[in-house]
Amino acid sequence: MNALGLAKPCATAKKFTKKIIGILFNIISLSSLALSQNALAALNLELTQGVANQLPIAIVAFTTTESFPPENDMTSVIQSDLNHSGQFKITRVKKIPQSDKTAMAYWRTHHIDDVIFGKITPIGQEKYHVHVDLMQVAQGRKQILAQREFTANHSQLRTLAHHVSDLVYEKLTGVKGVFSTRIAYVLVKRENNHRIYSLQVADMDGYNAKPLLTSTQPIMSPAWSHDGKRIAYVSFEKIMPRIYIQTIANGQRQCVSDYPGINGAPAWSPDDKILALALSKNSATPKIYLMDLASKNLRQVTFGFSIDTEPTWSANGRFLLFTSDRGGGPQIYQVNLHSKRLQRITFEGSYNARASFSPDGKMIVVLNREQGMYNIAVQDLDDDTLLNVTHSGFDASPSFAPNGQMVLYESKPNTQGMLGMASIDGRINCRLPTPEGDVQDPVWSPFLSS
Repeated sequence: MNALGLAKPCATAKKFTKKIIGILFNIISLSSLALSQNALAALNLELTQGVANQLPIAIVAFTTTESFPPENDMTSVIQSDLNHSGQFKITRVKKIPQSDKTAMAYWRTHHIDDVIFGKITPIGQEKYHVHVDLMQVAQGRKQILAQREFTANHSQLRTLAHHVSDLVYEKLTGVKGVFSTRIAYVLVKRENNHRIYSLQVADMDGYNAKPLLTSTQPIMSPAWSHDGKRIAYVSFEKIMPRIYIQTIANGQRQCVSDYPGINGAPAWSPDDKILALALSKNSATPKIYLMDLASKNLRQVTFGFSIDTEPTWSANGRFLLFTSDRGGGPQIYQVNLHSKRLQRITFEGSYNARASFSPDGKMIVVLNREQGMYNIAVQDLDDDTLLNVTHSGFDASPSFAPNGQMVLYESKPNTQGMLGMASIDGRINCRLPTPEGDVQDPVWSPFLSS
């Protein structure tokens, strides 16, 4: 039974609360050990569903005298990025036709609207000059949409490829790309009959995963700061749950909340100066508090006998969403931090939890249960329409992409938790299988400054 007295029907329905000394908090963990480079190479997104009206685009293999491994091959990385967005129908071309007339005939025959060209020139000391063109060739006319010059060393080529993918995506869709962003998650592994938890930070496509913390005790509820430099999370390394903030660049961390009872569900304010969290310090059940990170002063936001947890901020800092059983079962509520007005947000389904606002504030994403199936859903805040964007029945932990077009989530149809991504209209789905361990609590980073 969980903290709400509900039977836990499946491993993925672990999102609300559970008992810790009478009530353990269930805001489930990100955990695992560091992956080897070979294991990381297996973390490839697999597109399982795309849109019917994909944009036809060609990628001409970047010309170069060098040979690069697959993880640093810019052509392959860009192709993979754009393919897994689900928005593009991609044709890969080995070589550009020699004459303009022949080239235009080729693009017309293959119904290509836009073409990506590139050239990588070594300039010594493992540094390269990279030239990239994005050209529109629709209707037999050539038009340069973007032209860029870069200098990068060998280890930066993959990062540069993601940057180029962002550029192409934005030019052709009008929406900022997220290929240069990162994700965090916890991978749980078994070693000598013990569970090992590790908080991992990786590129959006799963490469370059690095552990921030490894522990034999659960790690839970990771949350990115809006500057992308820190992660707050819950750790049970001292047996009882405590909230820590860790700097990604140097690994330094500090404990910011170790009150008696429950310390859980940290969420950063838009200016990163306040942490919303769930505490049971003066109550038998957790309530939502705001902590000023400079002074550590607390302000209680919710009251009563209900279980209140999983707070998340609106972009303007005026509202908090949170999960509560005050209506009899877990549903999403919103509190106005100025007027203190409280209102229920979700009504469809017997269970809605783990909500967050889209970046534009027009919708929320939730973990929704309907007829015993747990799926990810988005709700329009204007008309309250709820749309399921996943359908496996074993999904959890939704997190919006910083451009608001995709949702990252955890899916566990079998024994191993995997990462999934879905578009907010449900038309695009892809997954990121993990070679070893059980992925939990994924969360998407904000846009990162270059």
